[in-house]
Amino acid sequence: MSMLKYVDRKNTDCAKWDGLEKSFSRGDLLAMWVADMDFKVPECVSRRLSEYIELGTFGYYNPPDGYYDAFIEWERKYHGYDVKREWMRFAPGVVPAFNWLVQLMAGEGEAVAVMQPVYYPFMKAVENNGRRLVNCPLLRTERGYEMDYEAFEETIIREDVKAFIFCSPHNPVGRVWKKDEIRRVLDICKKHNVYVISDEIHQDIIMSGHKHIPSATAGEEAGAYDDILVTLTAATKTFNLAAVQNSIVIIPDKAFRERWDKFAEGIRITGGNAFGYIAVRAAYEEGRPWFEELLGAIEGNYKYLRSRLEAELPDVRVADLEGTYLMWIDLSAYMDRIIAMAAGKYTMDPSAYDSAVTAIQHFMEDECGIAADYGTWFGGAEYAGCIRINLATCRENIEIAADRIISALKS
Repeated sequence: MSMLKYVDRKNTDCAKWDGLEKSFSRGDLLAMWVADMDFKVPECVSRRLSEYIELGTFGYYNPPDGYYDAFIEWERKYHGYDVKREWMRFAPGVVPAFNWLVQLMAGEGEAVAVMQPVYYPFMKAVENNGRRLVNCPLLRTERGYEMDYEAFEETIIREDVKAFIFCSPHNPVGRVWKKDEIRRVLDICKKHNVYVISDEIHQDIIMSGHKHIPSATAGEEAGAYDDILVTLTAATKTFNLAAVQNSIVIIPDKAFRERWDKFAEGIRITGGNAFGYIAVRAAYEEGRPWFEELLGAIEGNYKYLRSRLEAELPDVRVADLEGTYLMWIDLSAYMDRIIAMAAGKYTMDPSAYDSAVTAIQHFMEDECGIAADYGTWFGGAEYAGCIRINLATCRENIEIAADRIISALKS
């Protein structure tokens, strides 16, 4: 019997399904956007939370050693990373964590680098905190997306970059970086005294034939990057636990931990809620069988959607999915057709940037009835023809999405 249970989340105050009108044109779209799942969490999580609720008292909570032990064992067993208890710190999410780290690693007006297309809160974190955003875009080659190391180093020198936000595995293009790739980019950062925030929240969602390498373990020697590196991760993506607001900040360097602790004391956020600790511990201790089934479902959804699109839309470009449950689809070859569809509804100049943005939104929302993440969110005009599709849902929704996209482009 399957452990994966699809949940119809409409009318449950769910941001993904009930919050569509905030980001899209209407609320009746097929929600294939924001990165959470439509699957019920593992039974062990529900059971342990129910036991706590049955207790009926929700006073101040002291996270037990078992919470830390469960995460440490998970990292050691599945990622080969020997995390020390004293390195671990709390944040209510990876996004708040990298916002705080940007403030600690770079001063007002100083440069923080990203590699677009990339998770759009990275850019917001830099700009909203008064730092200067610097982009060194990924290269798209015949082999897929790659980092441009020479341009990256030149950018660091030219812009006097103080910090780099690294996405590993990469969202949205789905790359799982190899050890030599990680080592090369971190060596550049170490050479130029650039701090690195390694966002590894998708570390467990890895497809067959690939392996996640924690940035902290990529050096030739153990601890090679400890003085410049802070790693962020969580059970959030692995077990669909975003609502419990619990993530882990790994800081091996003692001096930087002291800076973090002083900052955390200043904003009075040094720990989380009981529900987060209990859910995360349960998931790491007992949730592996559920997770293994989840991986198979995600990979199956990816293979199905890719094969359908490529068979019926031969000019579509789908990025190889090595990690995450997010599929990066390039519809640029069909933009003339997409703009023509929108032309009947909007008056626009096809050569203008805004026309392409408006056209892809019209196509996805009005022609297909789908809410997807738009490529422009991840890096601007260059990615106007791209969309990101969330695969962590039932096969029926994947089939509906395929049917609608194909039908709209072939009609």
